[in-house]
Amino acid sequence: MSYAIVRHLRRTILSSQSIRLETTVTSLTQEEFVFKPPVTQWNKLIREAEKIVGYPTSFMNLRWLLSDEFANLAIHLRKIVGSNHPIVKTARTLLYNEHNNLQPWGLVILLLSKAISTPNDTLQTPTLIEKQRMLAELTEMIRTGHYIHRGLLNMPLEEQDSTKETSMFANKIAILIGDYLLVTANGMLARLRNQDLSHLISTALRDLSEGEFYGTRDEQNMPLPGKPVQNKNDFLKISCETVPLDVTDVSGSPKREWVLRTMYNGGTLFGRGCEGALLLAGKSEEEQKKAYLFGCHLCLAWQAASELQKFAEDSKEPFSVVSAPVLFALSENNELFKQFENTKSITSIDLENLKNEVFKTKALEKTRELHRENVEKAISYIDMFGDNQSTQTIKKLIDSV
Repeated sequence: MSYAIVRHLRRTILSSQSIRLETTVTSLTQEEFVFKPPVTQWNKLIREAEKIVGYPTSFMNLRWLLSDEFANLAIHLRKIVGSNHPIVKTARTLLYNEHNNLQPWGLVILLLSKAISTPNDTLQTPTLIEKQRMLAELTEMIRTGHYIHRGLLNMPLEEQDSTKETSMFANKIAILIGDYLLVTANGMLARLRNQDLSHLISTALRDLSEGEFYGTRDEQNMPLPGKPVQNKNDFLKISCETVPLDVTDVSGSPKREWVLRTMYNGGTLFGRGCEGALLLAGKSEEEQKKAYLFGCHLCLAWQAASELQKFAEDSKEPFSVVSAPVLFALSENNELFKQFENTKSITSIDLENLKNEVFKTKALEKTRELHRENVEKAISYIDMFGDNQSTQTIKKLIDSV
Protein backbone atom coordinates (compact mmCIF):
# COMPACT_ATOMS: atom_id res chain seq x y z
CA MET A 1 0.00 0.00 0.00
CA SER A 2 2.70 2.48 0.98
CA TYR A 3 4.83 1.67 -2.07
CA ALA A 4 1.88 2.09 -4.43
CA ILE A 5 1.14 5.53 -3.03
CA VAL A 6 4.74 6.70 -3.27
CA ARG A 7 5.08 5.27 -6.79
CA HIS A 8 1.89 7.00 -7.92
CA LEU A 9 3.01 10.24 -6.28
CA ARG A 10 6.30 10.03 -8.14
CA ARG A 11 4.53 9.62 -11.50
CA THR A 12 2.15 12.46 -10.70
CA ILE A 13 4.92 14.85 -9.79
CA LEU A 14 6.97 13.99 -12.86
CA SER A 15 4.06 14.27 -15.28
CA SER A 16 2.68 17.51 -13.93
CA GLN A 17 3.04 20.11 -16.67
CA SER A 18 1.85 22.98 -14.52
CA ILE A 19 4.81 23.05 -12.15
CA ARG A 20 6.67 26.29 -12.71
CA LEU A 21 9.47 25.89 -10.23
CA GLU A 22 11.70 28.35 -11.99
CA THR A 23 9.37 31.11 -10.81
CA THR A 24 9.31 29.96 -7.21
CA VAL A 25 10.68 32.69 -4.99
CA THR A 26 12.57 30.41 -2.66
CA SER A 27 14.05 28.26 -5.41
CA LEU A 28 15.83 31.19 -7.02
CA THR A 29 18.68 31.71 -4.64
CA GLN A 30 18.42 29.13 -1.89
CA GLU A 31 21.82 27.85 -0.84
CA GLU A 32 22.30 24.56 -2.63
CA PHE A 33 21.66 21.64 -0.33
CA VAL A 34 21.53 18.83 -2.86
CA PHE A 35 24.80 17.93 -4.54
CA LYS A 36 24.37 17.02 -8.21
CA PRO A 37 27.32 15.14 -9.71
CA PRO A 38 27.88 16.37 -13.27
CA VAL A 39 29.48 13.24 -14.70
CA THR A 40 27.96 10.28 -16.52
CA GLN A 41 30.11 7.71 -14.70
CA TRP A 42 28.56 8.58 -11.34
CA ASN A 43 26.11 5.66 -11.54
CA LYS A 44 28.99 3.25 -12.16
CA LEU A 45 30.91 4.61 -9.16
CA ILE A 46 27.82 4.37 -6.93
CA ARG A 47 27.21 0.73 -7.92
CA GLU A 48 30.88 -0.08 -7.31
CA ALA A 49 30.75 1.55 -3.88
CA GLU A 50 27.51 -0.24 -2.95
CA LYS A 51 29.09 -3.60 -3.72
CA ILE A 52 31.89 -2.79 -1.29
CA VAL A 53 29.61 -1.83 1.59
CA GLY A 54 27.16 -4.63 0.74
CA TYR A 55 24.21 -2.31 1.04
CA PRO A 56 22.14 -0.62 -1.72
CA THR A 57 22.36 2.91 -0.38
CA SER A 58 20.52 4.28 -3.41
CA PHE A 59 17.45 2.89 -1.62
CA MET A 60 18.59 3.89 1.86
CA ASN A 61 15.64 6.20 2.32
CA LEU A 62 13.08 3.53 1.42
CA ARG A 63 12.78 2.68 5.12
CA TRP A 64 10.94 5.92 5.68
CA LEU A 65 9.56 6.43 2.15
CA LEU A 66 7.65 3.15 2.41
CA SER A 67 6.46 3.61 5.98
CA ASP A 68 2.78 4.01 6.76
CA GLU A 69 3.42 7.41 8.32
CA PHE A 70 5.02 8.79 5.17
CA ALA A 71 2.32 7.22 3.02
CA ASN A 72 -0.28 9.28 4.88
CA LEU A 73 1.77 12.42 4.29
CA ALA A 74 2.20 11.49 0.62
CA ILE A 75 -1.58 11.48 0.16
CA HIS A 76 -1.72 15.08 1.34
CA LEU A 77 1.34 15.97 -0.73
CA ARG A 78 -0.57 14.99 -3.87
CA LYS A 79 -3.02 17.83 -3.23
CA ILE A 80 -0.38 20.49 -3.90
CA VAL A 81 1.09 18.98 -7.07
CA GLY A 82 0.72 21.63 -9.76
CA SER A 83 1.51 24.49 -7.42
CA ASN A 84 4.90 26.21 -7.44
CA HIS A 85 5.60 25.63 -3.77
CA PRO A 86 9.22 24.56 -3.00
CA ILE A 87 8.04 21.36 -1.29
CA VAL A 88 7.03 20.03 -4.73
CA LYS A 89 10.56 20.54 -6.00
CA THR A 90 11.96 18.79 -2.94
CA ALA A 91 9.58 15.84 -3.36
CA ARG A 92 10.59 15.55 -6.99
CA THR A 93 14.25 15.45 -5.96
CA LEU A 94 13.59 12.73 -3.39
CA LEU A 95 11.35 10.53 -5.53
CA TYR A 96 12.97 10.97 -8.93
CA ASN A 97 16.31 9.64 -7.82
CA GLU A 98 18.35 9.54 -11.02
CA HIS A 99 22.17 9.53 -10.94
CA ASN A 100 22.41 13.31 -10.87
CA ASN A 101 20.33 13.51 -7.72
CA LEU A 102 21.92 10.75 -5.65
CA GLN A 103 22.78 11.67 -2.11
CA PRO A 104 26.28 10.27 -1.51
CA TRP A 105 26.68 11.23 2.16
CA GLY A 106 25.46 7.97 3.66
CA LEU A 107 27.41 5.96 1.13
CA VAL A 108 30.68 7.75 1.98
CA ILE A 109 30.07 7.18 5.71
CA LEU A 110 29.60 3.46 5.04
CA LEU A 111 32.71 3.31 2.84
CA LEU A 112 34.71 5.00 5.58
CA SER A 113 33.31 2.50 8.08
CA LYS A 114 34.40 -0.33 5.81
CA ALA A 115 37.86 1.20 5.37
CA ILE A 116 38.59 1.11 9.11
CA SER A 117 37.31 -2.41 9.73
CA THR A 118 39.90 -5.07 10.46
CA PRO A 119 39.99 -8.87 9.94
CA ASN A 120 40.43 -9.24 13.69
CA ASP A 121 36.97 -7.90 14.49
CA THR A 122 35.02 -10.10 16.93
CA LEU A 123 31.47 -11.45 16.73
CA GLN A 124 30.18 -7.96 17.49
CA THR A 125 30.90 -7.00 13.86
CA PRO A 126 27.30 -7.51 12.62
CA THR A 127 26.05 -5.26 15.41
CA LEU A 128 28.68 -2.63 14.63
CA ILE A 129 27.83 -2.68 10.92
CA GLU A 130 24.14 -2.23 11.68
CA LYS A 131 24.92 0.71 13.96
CA GLN A 132 27.04 2.35 11.29
CA ARG A 133 24.24 1.86 8.76
CA MET A 134 21.81 3.52 11.15
CA LEU A 135 24.23 6.42 11.55
CA ALA A 136 24.50 6.81 7.76
CA GLU A 137 20.72 6.75 7.42
CA LEU A 138 19.95 9.18 10.21
CA THR A 139 22.57 11.61 8.85
CA GLU A 140 20.80 11.60 5.48
CA MET A 141 17.41 11.96 7.15
CA ILE A 142 18.48 14.96 9.23
CA ARG A 143 19.89 16.61 6.14
CA THR A 144 16.74 15.96 4.10
CA GLY A 145 14.38 17.01 6.89
CA HIS A 146 16.23 20.28 7.34
CA TYR A 147 16.22 20.87 3.59
CA ILE A 148 12.46 20.44 3.48
CA HIS A 149 11.95 22.85 6.37
CA ARG A 150 14.00 25.48 4.57
CA GLY A 151 11.53 25.43 1.69
CA LEU A 152 8.75 27.11 3.67
CA LEU A 153 7.21 30.23 2.18
CA ASN A 154 7.02 33.23 4.52
CA MET A 155 3.51 34.63 4.24
CA PRO A 156 2.56 37.94 5.94
CA LEU A 157 -0.67 37.82 7.92
CA GLU A 158 -2.41 40.20 5.53
CA GLU A 159 -1.78 37.77 2.66
CA GLN A 160 -3.05 34.68 4.44
CA ASP A 161 -6.45 34.60 2.76
CA SER A 162 -8.25 32.09 0.57
CA THR A 163 -6.08 32.93 -2.45
CA LYS A 164 -3.05 31.68 -0.55
CA GLU A 165 -4.76 28.58 0.81
CA THR A 166 -2.70 26.14 -1.26
CA SER A 167 0.60 27.68 -0.16
CA MET A 168 -0.47 27.66 3.48
CA PHE A 169 -1.47 24.00 3.20
CA ALA A 170 1.85 23.20 1.49
CA ASN A 171 3.71 24.90 4.34
CA LYS A 172 1.93 22.65 6.83
CA ILE A 173 2.84 19.54 4.83
CA ALA A 174 6.47 20.67 4.60
CA ILE A 175 6.57 21.13 8.37
CA LEU A 176 5.02 17.71 8.97
CA ILE A 177 7.34 15.88 6.58
CA GLY A 178 10.43 17.67 7.87
CA ASP A 179 9.39 16.99 11.48
CA TYR A 180 8.71 13.35 10.68
CA LEU A 181 12.21 12.87 9.26
CA LEU A 182 13.94 14.72 12.08
CA VAL A 183 12.01 12.91 14.81
CA THR A 184 12.63 9.54 13.15
CA ALA A 185 16.34 10.33 12.88
CA ASN A 186 16.49 11.31 16.54
CA GLY A 187 14.72 8.08 17.46
CA MET A 188 17.33 6.09 15.55
CA LEU A 189 20.08 8.05 17.28
CA ALA A 190 18.58 7.25 20.68
CA ARG A 191 18.43 3.54 19.83
CA LEU A 192 22.18 3.55 19.23
CA ARG A 193 22.56 4.23 22.98
CA ASN A 194 25.81 6.13 22.63
CA GLN A 195 25.99 9.36 24.60
CA ASP A 196 29.13 10.62 22.86
CA LEU A 197 27.61 10.07 19.42
CA SER A 198 24.43 11.85 20.50
CA HIS A 199 26.55 14.80 21.58
CA LEU A 200 28.31 14.94 18.20
CA ILE A 201 25.10 14.87 16.18
CA SER A 202 23.41 17.40 18.47
CA THR A 203 26.22 19.90 17.81
CA ALA A 204 25.62 19.45 14.06
CA LEU A 205 21.90 20.10 14.61
CA ARG A 206 22.84 23.24 16.50
CA ASP A 207 24.91 24.45 13.55
CA LEU A 208 22.09 23.75 11.09
CA SER A 209 19.75 25.84 13.24
CA GLU A 210 22.21 28.70 13.83
CA GLY A 211 22.87 28.87 10.10
CA GLU A 212 19.28 29.95 9.55
CA PHE A 213 19.93 33.12 11.53
CA TYR A 214 23.35 34.03 10.19
CA GLY A 215 23.74 37.16 8.07
CA THR A 216 21.25 39.46 6.39
CA ARG A 217 18.07 37.92 4.97
CA ASP A 218 15.34 39.05 2.61
CA GLU A 219 11.61 38.84 3.30
CA GLN A 220 11.57 35.15 2.31
CA ASN A 221 14.49 34.45 4.66
CA MET A 222 16.80 33.93 1.70
CA PRO A 223 20.43 34.76 2.54
CA LEU A 224 22.04 37.94 1.28
CA PRO A 225 25.81 38.44 0.92
CA GLY A 226 27.74 40.44 3.48
CA LYS A 227 29.13 43.84 2.51
CA PRO A 228 32.64 43.30 1.10
CA VAL A 229 35.45 44.19 3.50
CA GLN A 230 39.20 44.21 3.20
CA ASN A 231 40.36 41.36 5.38
CA LYS A 232 43.97 40.26 5.12
CA ASN A 233 43.13 36.95 6.75
CA ASP A 234 40.70 35.31 4.32
CA PHE A 235 41.07 31.86 5.85
CA LEU A 236 38.59 30.23 8.20
CA LYS A 237 40.13 27.39 10.20
CA ILE A 238 37.90 24.38 10.66
CA SER A 239 37.96 23.39 14.30
CA CYS A 240 37.35 19.83 15.44
CA GLU A 241 35.92 21.07 18.74
CA THR A 242 32.18 20.85 19.31
CA VAL A 243 31.87 24.53 20.25
CA PRO A 244 29.75 26.91 18.09
CA LEU A 245 31.31 28.06 14.82
CA ASP A 246 33.34 31.26 15.05
CA VAL A 247 31.60 34.09 13.17
CA THR A 248 34.13 36.80 14.07
CA ASP A 249 35.18 38.96 11.10
CA VAL A 250 33.54 36.58 8.63
CA SER A 251 30.80 38.55 6.85
CA GLY A 252 32.09 40.28 3.71
CA SER A 253 35.30 38.23 3.54
CA PRO A 254 34.46 35.95 0.59
CA LYS A 255 36.30 32.76 1.44
CA ARG A 256 35.59 32.93 5.17
CA GLU A 257 31.92 33.69 4.61
CA TRP A 258 31.53 30.90 2.06
CA VAL A 259 33.21 28.32 4.28
CA LEU A 260 31.09 29.33 7.26
CA ARG A 261 27.84 29.16 5.28
CA THR A 262 28.74 25.75 3.87
CA MET A 263 29.62 24.43 7.31
CA TYR A 264 26.31 25.74 8.61
CA ASN A 265 24.42 24.18 5.70
CA GLY A 266 25.57 20.65 6.42
CA GLY A 267 29.36 20.62 6.47
CA THR A 268 29.51 19.92 10.19
CA LEU A 269 26.69 17.36 9.91
CA PHE A 270 28.59 15.36 7.29
CA GLY A 271 31.81 15.74 9.27
CA ARG A 272 30.17 14.54 12.48
CA GLY A 273 28.66 11.60 10.60
CA CYS A 274 32.13 10.53 9.45
CA GLU A 275 33.53 11.12 12.92
CA GLY A 276 30.70 9.13 14.46
CA ALA A 277 31.46 6.10 12.30
CA LEU A 278 34.93 5.91 13.86
CA LEU A 279 33.55 6.58 17.31
CA LEU A 280 31.24 3.58 16.99
CA ALA A 281 34.21 1.46 15.87
CA GLY A 282 36.17 2.42 18.99
CA LYS A 283 38.91 4.28 17.14
CA SER A 284 41.13 6.85 18.80
CA GLU A 285 40.15 10.47 19.27
CA GLU A 286 42.89 11.53 16.85
CA GLU A 287 41.47 9.27 14.12
CA GLN A 288 37.96 10.57 14.82
CA LYS A 289 39.15 14.15 14.28
CA LYS A 290 40.78 13.19 10.98
CA ALA A 291 37.48 11.67 9.85
CA TYR A 292 35.65 14.87 10.81
CA LEU A 293 38.05 17.05 8.82
CA PHE A 294 37.80 14.66 5.87
CA GLY A 295 34.00 14.98 5.86
CA CYS A 296 34.11 18.76 6.15
CA HIS A 297 36.58 19.25 3.29
CA LEU A 298 34.75 16.76 1.08
CA CYS A 299 31.51 18.68 1.66
CA LEU A 300 33.28 21.96 0.82
CA ALA A 301 34.76 20.44 -2.35
CA TRP A 302 31.39 19.14 -3.53
CA GLN A 303 29.73 22.45 -2.71
CA ALA A 304 32.27 24.37 -4.80
CA ALA A 305 31.80 21.90 -7.67
CA SER A 306 28.01 22.31 -7.49
CA GLU A 307 28.28 26.10 -7.64
CA LEU A 308 30.68 25.97 -10.57
CA GLN A 309 28.13 23.88 -12.48
CA LYS A 310 25.61 26.69 -12.21
CA PHE A 311 28.08 29.18 -13.70
CA ALA A 312 28.80 27.15 -16.79
CA GLU A 313 27.99 29.33 -19.81
CA ASP A 314 25.29 26.96 -21.03
CA SER A 315 23.72 26.48 -17.59
CA LYS A 316 20.20 27.76 -17.00
CA GLU A 317 20.07 26.71 -13.36
CA PRO A 318 19.37 29.42 -10.77
CA PHE A 319 22.28 30.18 -8.48
CA SER A 320 22.63 31.45 -4.94
CA VAL A 321 23.71 35.03 -4.33
CA VAL A 322 25.89 33.74 -1.48
CA SER A 323 27.67 31.16 -3.64
CA ALA A 324 31.46 31.40 -3.91
CA PRO A 325 31.53 32.92 -7.43
CA VAL A 326 29.22 35.76 -6.37
CA LEU A 327 31.07 36.44 -3.12
CA PHE A 328 34.41 36.54 -4.92
CA ALA A 329 32.97 38.85 -7.61
CA LEU A 330 31.54 41.23 -5.00
CA SER A 331 34.90 41.39 -3.29
CA GLU A 332 36.66 42.19 -6.57
CA ASN A 333 34.04 44.68 -7.80
CA ASN A 334 32.44 46.44 -4.81
CA GLU A 335 30.03 48.32 -7.11
CA LEU A 336 28.09 45.10 -7.62
CA PHE A 337 27.06 45.12 -3.97
CA LYS A 338 24.92 48.25 -4.38
CA GLN A 339 22.04 46.19 -5.77
CA PHE A 340 21.89 44.23 -2.52
CA GLU A 341 21.75 47.23 -0.22
CA ASN A 342 18.31 47.70 1.32
CA THR A 343 16.79 45.02 -0.92
CA LYS A 344 13.68 43.37 0.46
CA SER A 345 13.51 40.48 -1.98
CA ILE A 346 15.97 38.54 -4.08
CA THR A 347 13.44 38.70 -6.91
CA SER A 348 14.40 42.34 -7.42
CA ILE A 349 17.94 41.30 -8.37
CA ASP A 350 18.72 40.83 -12.07
CA LEU A 351 20.43 37.45 -11.75
CA GLU A 352 21.27 37.19 -15.45
CA ASN A 353 23.09 40.50 -15.36
CA LEU A 354 24.80 39.51 -12.11
CA LYS A 355 25.99 36.29 -13.74
CA ASN A 356 27.47 38.24 -16.65
CA GLU A 357 29.26 40.52 -14.21
CA VAL A 358 30.70 37.50 -12.41
CA PHE A 359 32.14 36.31 -15.73
CA LYS A 360 34.05 39.60 -16.01
CA THR A 361 35.95 38.95 -12.78
CA LYS A 362 38.34 36.26 -11.59
CA ALA A 363 35.62 34.77 -9.39
CA LEU A 364 35.29 31.47 -11.27
CA GLU A 365 39.05 30.99 -11.28
CA LYS A 366 39.13 31.56 -7.52
CA THR A 367 36.22 29.15 -7.03
CA ARG A 368 38.05 26.46 -9.01
CA GLU A 369 41.07 27.05 -6.81
CA LEU A 370 38.82 26.71 -3.76
CA HIS A 371 37.51 23.42 -5.14
CA ARG A 372 41.00 22.05 -5.84
CA GLU A 373 42.19 23.09 -2.39
CA ASN A 374 39.42 21.19 -0.61
CA VAL A 375 39.73 18.16 -2.91
CA GLU A 376 43.41 17.89 -2.03
CA LYS A 377 42.70 18.21 1.69
CA ALA A 378 39.91 15.61 1.57
CA ILE A 379 42.19 13.16 -0.25
CA SER A 380 45.06 13.81 2.18
CA TYR A 381 42.81 12.92 5.12
CA ILE A 382 41.27 9.82 3.52
CA ASP A 383 44.79 8.59 2.71
CA MET A 384 45.37 8.42 6.47
CA PHE A 385 42.92 5.50 6.62
CA GLY A 386 45.06 3.25 4.46
CA ASP A 387 45.14 2.13 0.85
CA ASN A 388 42.22 -0.24 0.41
CA GLN A 389 39.24 -0.75 -1.86
CA SER A 390 37.00 1.54 0.19
CA THR A 391 39.41 4.49 0.30
CA GLN A 392 40.19 4.04 -3.39
CA THR A 393 36.49 4.22 -4.21
CA ILE A 394 36.05 7.33 -2.07
CA LYS A 395 38.91 8.99 -3.97
CA LYS A 396 37.20 8.07 -7.25
CA LEU A 397 34.03 9.78 -6.01
CA ILE A 398 36.09 12.85 -5.10
CA ASP A 399 38.02 12.92 -8.40
CA SER A 400 34.88 12.51 -10.49
CA VAL A 401 33.86 16.16 -10.04
